[in-house]
Amino acid sequence: MPSDQSIDIAFSVPFTHRLRVTEDVAGDDFHVLRDLIDGGDAGPAKVLLVVESQVGQANPESVRIGQKLNASDGIDLVTAPIIMNGGEAIKNSTDCVKDLLTQINAHSLDRRSYIVAIGGGAMLDAVGCAAAIAHRGIRLVRLPTTTLAQADSGVGVKNAINYFDKKNWIGTFAVPWAVVNDTSLLESLPDRDFCSGFSEAVKVSLLKDESDFRWLCDHAQAIQQRDMPIAKRAIHRSCMLHLRHITEGGDPFEMQEARPLDFGHWSAHRLEPLTDYEIRHGEAVAIGVAIDCFYSSMKFGLREADAMSVCECLCGMGMQLWHDAVDPIDRLLEGLEEFRQHLGGRLTITMLRGVGNPINVHEVDPAVMRSSIEKLREVSANFCASSS
Repeated sequence: MPSDQSIDIAFSVPFTHRLRVTEDVAGDDFHVLRDLIDGGDAGPAKVLLVVESQVGQANPESVRIGQKLNASDGIDLVTAPIIMNGGEAIKNSTDCVKDLLTQINAHSLDRRSYIVAIGGGAMLDAVGCAAAIAHRGIRLVRLPTTTLAQADSGVGVKNAINYFDKKNWIGTFAVPWAVVNDTSLLESLPDRDFCSGFSEAVKVSLLKDESDFRWLCDHAQAIQQRDMPIAKRAIHRSCMLHLRHITEGGDPFEMQEARPLDFGHWSAHRLEPLTDYEIRHGEAVAIGVAIDCFYSSMKFGLREADAMSVCECLCGMGMQLWHDAVDPIDRLLEGLEEFRQHLGGRLTITMLRGVGNPINVHEVDPAVMRSSIEKLREVSANFCASSS
């Protein structure tokens, strides 16, 4: 027998990504959520319900969901809803994850149990982190309550909390059992959070679909005014573009260098901790996307008119494109190295040759990047009111 016993066997693991879109999951559409939960031969399915505190206070739908789960045959709601804070602050310590692990252990949840989480993207991130590591994975059903989470992160496979003052430093990849995007859960969302969530829709359209980007530009004001038929279309289209990339792009767990869905995020992830997370993720992404569009225009042939259209679109949706924390620029540029470390290996970021024509680049010209940021400073003063 040869002395070399090295064996490499490639294999794949089947996953099913379940997305449901509803209008009133706490009312006539409750059956959609109920049908996702099945205890099988083991008897009633154990369910732990986790609700973001701000959502529970402002949106009675979350209370009704808990009541209906508790009254459903075949479901064992193991305790009263667990109330947790939302916003980025929940990700800035390990407390949320530890508290959820304690609840999971106390109520003997296992891999065939369910955690139903109702909240915004940051809260879903933290809950998902706990669900993914308990017993190496408990079934997670996400009910996103923000436009950003419904358009992007709700269908994502990443779960994390922040650590060392770095975004998403502790985390794991795990496919949610299901995601329910329900329109009624957006009703209590403040205007600032409603509008800023659409930066991810602009981002993914720039990467994937020029016609979709033009449609968003044409309907930016309607989105800012919360025209719900228009907003719902924008959310669903963004959600589907993200979901298809995850399920069909060939790299759902980001094992390769390229991370196209993080277009504009190297600076956004740096900007958030620089403002002590006062800036919303969607607002930071809007600034980051605008910066990288100007850089793409200066370096890779994206038409300057298209970069300007991006700024007009984002501002038309109600977002601002500047924050005082962008200065000093050298401090912001440190985000490039943090981004490289987060991925591992050489720096790989996505830029644009044109709308719908992304490219991966491995080097950034610091002088041109500074010029791009200065260009945004100038443009933002004309298009949007400055934020500080």
